[in-house]
Amino acid sequence: MTTTGTMDRERRAGLVVLSAAALFAVALLALSGCAAIRRQDVASTAQLLAAAGFQMRPANSPEQLRDLTTMPPFKIVARSQDGEVAYTFADPENCHCFYVGGPKEYSEYQRLVRERVTAQGRRWAEDAATNSGLWGGGWW
Repeated sequence: MTTTGTMDRERRAGLVVLSAAALFAVALLALSGCAAIRRQDVASTAQLLAAAGFQMRPANSPEQLRDLTTMPPFKIVARSQDGEVAYTFADPENCHCFYVGGPKEYSEYQRLVRERVTAQGRRWAEDAATNSGLWGGGWW
């Protein structure tokens, strides 16, 4: 009877280890998916900033590198500079650079974001209309 009890405990211990490994793998996949989405979002933002006229400036000097690490990453920050407002977007992971623009560029960036959101909403609505027709509609 002791042998059977030992085998059951070993089997349960093996299942616990297997379950923990599976949970770790799922968590790792979820985190890597989040990182991929974040990189895509940053790339999309960088494209919009460039299209709006923001200038990309690499962080080459020690002072710029320090600023890059102290600024909130991946956020547009407004700062007063010589009586003028400057908007800065820091990307410390991908390009190790800043995107810098003024009020005109920021206004254009906001317009481009609105345009992209509106276009995405239209695509979702079109997809929903197409998919409801495929599924016969009204079954829910």
